[in-house]
Parts: sequence; C-alpha cells; structure tokens
Amino acid sequence: MKQARLHFYAELKDFIAPNGQNKTIVHNFKHRTSIKDVIESYNVPHPEIDLIIVNNVSVDFNYIVQNSDDIHVHPANASIKQINIAPLRHLSPQVSGEPRFVVDVNLGRLARYLRLLGFDSLYCNNFDDKTIAEISSITQRIVLTRDRKLLHRKIINHGYFVRVETPKIQVREVLARFNMYSFFKPLTRCTFCNGKLKQTEKQNIAQRLKPLTKKHYEKFLVCSDCNHIYWQGSHSIRVARLIREFSKTDSPLS
Repeated sequence: MKQARLHFYAELKDFIAPNGQNKTIVHNFKHRTSIKDVIESYNVPHPEIDLIIVNNVSVDFNYIVQNSDDIHVHPANASIKQINIAPLRHLSPQVSGEPRFVVDVNLGRLARYLRLLGFDSLYCNNFDDKTIAEISSITQRIVLTRDRKLLHRKIINHGYFVRVETPKIQVREVLARFNMYSFFKPLTRCTFCNGKLKQTEKQNIAQRLKPLTKKHYEKFLVCSDCNHIYWQGSHSIRVARLIREFSKTDSPLS
C-alpha cells in the first residue's frame, strides 16, 4: 500500500470533516491516480484551488501521485508570501473585470439579489448540472452552487461553493469573495430574467399599466429581453434599503 500526506489550507478546510481539518491527512492508494482525483476524493472541488505544492514543487492537476508525496493544497486568493518556490503554477483562472455568473437551481434568491445589484447572473430553475457546466465552460462564467459534486466536473474552471444558507448573507459572501463592490450598478438588470433595463416613455407602455399605476407614476424601466415593466412603487423603499445594506462592507446581514 502506498501513502501520501495531504495538507489543506485556509477556506479549503471547510470541505474537510471537522475531525480532520487541522490534521495531516494520510491518503492510502494502490493504483495510478491524478492529484485532482485524490484531492476531490476529500470533497474539495478543484475550482476552489489555486496552488498545489508537492515535495516543494508546484504542480498542476495532472500530476500523478507518488508514494511518500507531501502535498500542500492552497485556495484561490490565498496569501503565498511564505511559499518560497519558483516557478509557481497558479491553477485558479484570474477573473478580469466584472464577474459574470451562472447560478445553480438551489440559489434562485441569490441570483435575483445579484441581478438587483446589476450583476450578470444566468439562472433558470430547470438548468441541470450538465447544462450549468457547459454554460460555464463555453462562456467562462463563474458557477455559484451549494452542490460540491457539480464543481467536480472537469470542464468547470470557474466555480465557487457558497458556504452559507441564508440568501442575504450569501450575497455578502459572494461580493467579498470576488471583490465586487466597485462594480455595483443597481436597478440595471431585470430580476426576473437577467435582461438589461432601459428607460421608456410612459406613453409607450400606457396600455399595459393598471389605472392607479398610470395615474400616480411617471418614470418607468422596461426589460429589453422579457419586456417586464418596473416603476418606483411602494416597494421602492424596501429595495433602496436592501441595496444600501448590500453596499456596506462592514456590517453583517441577517
């Protein structure tokens, strides 16, 4: 029986059983296996990983694990100041500019909140895992999910496992993880379909408005994709408060 030692760092420990989070994991194996398969056998999805150091050498996911290997696995955004190894092979693709997402079926509320803030977030309640993986691979969108197995799909390069269950706190988690505060563009996307909103003259949609709406409101937005109409109704105070709360970087949401 061959053995390798694994060390997981920082937020990657979230995926390890509590009794093993702060311990060296001894992995026993008989057959030829890639380091990607070994790591994911401990439920750590590869899109969350940026560096793998084996015996003081930086390797990629295709590395074949050898007997007595000492393996150190670091997450994306990890502090690597103490890693005195060159060259380093970064495995987590860098997201340049404003991030775009494809959101799995269990995170519908998160998708709507991200759209409210102006972020391009594809979501459909009948997307299966295969469809989500293909969309991510083809369009380089970041998968947001609570399903670890989805992130194990090899074609997914950009992905993040959302840790918390409460939708409002999920938003804060994602905003912080991808440093998104400078990209806020609230009320520019349709929360129903993700299409872009555009201003329209009241006369262009008057026939679609209810009598009281037509009487009391003058400013309207229309989704360029699904044609849904938005106006500053009684709900606008709640929406504005929500946007302000999401914009704060130093106060938790409940």
